[in-house]
Amino acid sequence: MSDVKFSIGIDLGTTHCALAYVDISASDGEKTSYGVLDIPQLTAPGTVEPSSLLPSFLYLPHADELAAGDLALPWSSDQDYAVGEFARARGALTPIRLVSSAKSWLCHAGVDRRAAILPNDAPAEVARVSPLEASTRYLAHLRQAWDDAHPEAPFVEQDVTVTIPASFDPAARELTAEAARAAGYASLTLLEEPQAALYNWIQTSAGRWRKDVKPGDIILVIDVGGGTSDFSLIAVLERDGNLELHRVAVGDHILLGGDNMDLTLAHVVARKLAAEGKQLDPWQMRALTYACRAAKENLLTDSSLATQPIVVPSRGSKLIGGSVRTELTQDEVRTTILEGFFPEVDAAIRPTSRTRGGLTQLGLPYAQDAGVTRHLAALLGRQVGATSELEGFAGQIDADASFLHPTAVLFNGGVFKSDILAERTLNTLNGWLASENAEPARMLTGADLDLAVARGAAYYGYVRRGQGVRIRGGTARAYYVAVESSMPAIPGVEPPVQALCVAPFGMEEGTEADLQMQEFGLIVGAPVHLRFFGSSVRRQDQIGTLLDFWQPDELQELGEIQATLPAEGRQAGEVVQVKLRAIATETGTLELTAVATSSDEHWKVEFDVRDNG
Repeated sequence: MSDVKFSIGIDLGTTHCALAYVDISASDGEKTSYGVLDIPQLTAPGTVEPSSLLPSFLYLPHADELAAGDLALPWSSDQDYAVGEFARARGALTPIRLVSSAKSWLCHAGVDRRAAILPNDAPAEVARVSPLEASTRYLAHLRQAWDDAHPEAPFVEQDVTVTIPASFDPAARELTAEAARAAGYASLTLLEEPQAALYNWIQTSAGRWRKDVKPGDIILVIDVGGGTSDFSLIAVLERDGNLELHRVAVGDHILLGGDNMDLTLAHVVARKLAAEGKQLDPWQMRALTYACRAAKENLLTDSSLATQPIVVPSRGSKLIGGSVRTELTQDEVRTTILEGFFPEVDAAIRPTSRTRGGLTQLGLPYAQDAGVTRHLAALLGRQVGATSELEGFAGQIDADASFLHPTAVLFNGGVFKSDILAERTLNTLNGWLASENAEPARMLTGADLDLAVARGAAYYGYVRRGQGVRIRGGTARAYYVAVESSMPAIPGVEPPVQALCVAPFGMEEGTEADLQMQEFGLIVGAPVHLRFFGSSVRRQDQIGTLLDFWQPDELQELGEIQATLPAEGRQAGEVVQVKLRAIATETGTLELTAVATSSDEHWKVEFDVRDNG
């Protein structure tokens, strides 16, 4: 794509989307010419206004709810839904028609993500869409907005990077790519959000970043957004006189963010109302949650505010009769958020978990422990040896350290617009470091928390063309398939399972590896299922490594992969001997291919994104 004019970066966020771009022709080295697209969107019926952020909300109105033309956009007059600011505002009043957190549902392996399940608590008469379709609509809106603003540079002709959480598994990555293709994205690369935030920090420093970090530094990127908490660790190396950045570890996928905080504050307000004899129904609780979001953002970012009014609409309940009015105080917000989500804990503390009930409502698998700092402690403890094999780090590792010691911290995500929360997190981390006689970590500043990810993604597309500095690291995990051992049938005893490494940790983009030693027998004409594991700590395993035993925290089961071999030219039920080939694609996804050993036939092994329940 030598004629590409722009590198476009898209932050497909849980609560907001954004689009930034780098003008490739007007950029040189680390000095880039970039901008942010003002995205036209409905803000009221029949009213379109631009904003740098597109709220990730989809509203599905009743057929008779709005007048003709109320949902028209500059590029479309016939769509029957709304995304963006109007969707969020209207949905706060009619939450049963509002789709939110589609990105979190897209990575939920416990549901069929191609099925029309959202809004998940809507009554039967409300039309529903799939998480995949909702994501497609957000991405399509961004493409159409770009084409409307830049007819001279069509979107399909540009280099596009879409961001995802670092902790997305291969199935969620592939679904994101599928949504983008369905939205008309011809050229696509996926990039992890914490890396995008760091790319933005590098870009905005105009070369000064080399003075802010040094060889031997370990940068911790803490990204707490609307729906997820994402952690990445990036080491700074020196090679041939140049600084290099290597991503060495990522955290688990944690559904914990601003949405949880809003809901918690809603319960705080609901308890105050209950003490006054005012009871809220589930519909009002959802409306209250949206009201608490705005109050939280104002109170955490403006220390001069003592209170914020809260208004909950009523549906004519005899208990209340009219809108419910109360307030949320700054003390309530600070105490609830700081102690509930950013507690000052010891480095040895780990997130708590409880046994789930046998029956549960269909919903997202939220983190059971709300303490972001406890999840951070768990990551650093698990990755204590993450840099032991890196050039220049071997002699710096403290043999007595109980956790990996970051030297710098970059905050990202809307939650950290509040300096209070960033300071609490940094102070907690530095308390841990002081307890092991380590130097305190310093904060890297200068990021725009709303737009850093989109801007960093645009810069990454520019870097991929041979400009600027690139963060290296390959795949964030090693991946394995389960191999069931052969043994005589014993009542009540399951055959032991071995784990075969099909993609090693750090496998670079654009590379492939064959499993030469292991053959599988796949039946043509019918799907075959394979269990699938991932590990963020087993760095030494190579392609073909077969594990007989592993610790419970070393491998995590991610779901199944499946392959269906068409029976063309063969009889149904015939067993074909195949080997597996792993490919880390340039787009940022992982592909597995089954290759016949006696012919040139091959079949793509799909990650199973159907309902595994």
